[in-house]
Amino acid sequence: MEEFRITLPLPSQKTVTEKTRFHDGLERQVSLFGPGMRKQQTDVPEFSDINRWLADNCFGDYYTRNGLNDREREMITFCFILAQGGCEDQLRGHTAGNIMAGNDKSKLYSIVEQCMPYIGYPRTLNAMNIIDEVVDQLSK
Repeated sequence: MEEFRITLPLPSQKTVTEKTRFHDGLERQVSLFGPGMRKQQTDVPEFSDINRWLADNCFGDYYTRNGLNDREREMITFCFILAQGGCEDQLRGHTAGNIMAGNDKSKLYSIVEQCMPYIGYPRTLNAMNIIDEVVDQLSK
C-alpha cells in the first residue's frame, strides 16, 4: 500500500494580492454569472458594500485560489446555500453559476439527492424545481 504523507505547512494557494483581488474577483463573478455582475457594482448603490465584499473576498480570495476549480467551488457553494434554506434567489444564481462552470442538470440533481437526508424533502423538491426553472431559462 502506498504511503500518503502531507508536508506542513501547506504551500499558499493565493493567486492574488490585496490590490488585485477585487478586480480578479469581479472578473471571476462575470465569467460565472455573466456581464450583469459588473453592472451590479455600480447600479445598485444600496448593496454596494455587500457586492464589493462578495467580489473582493468571496470571489477575489476564495474563487481565485489554487486547489479547486470553478466546477468544484460552485458545487460546494450550491450545497452550502441549499442546506441553509430560505435562500432561493441565491440558489438560482448559483444554479446558473454551476451550469456556466460545467455542472449540468443531472449533476445538480445528483448533488441535491445526496443532500436530501440532511436537508429534508421540502428543500430537496424546491431545489429541483429551481434547477428546472434555471435550466429552462438558460436554454431560451
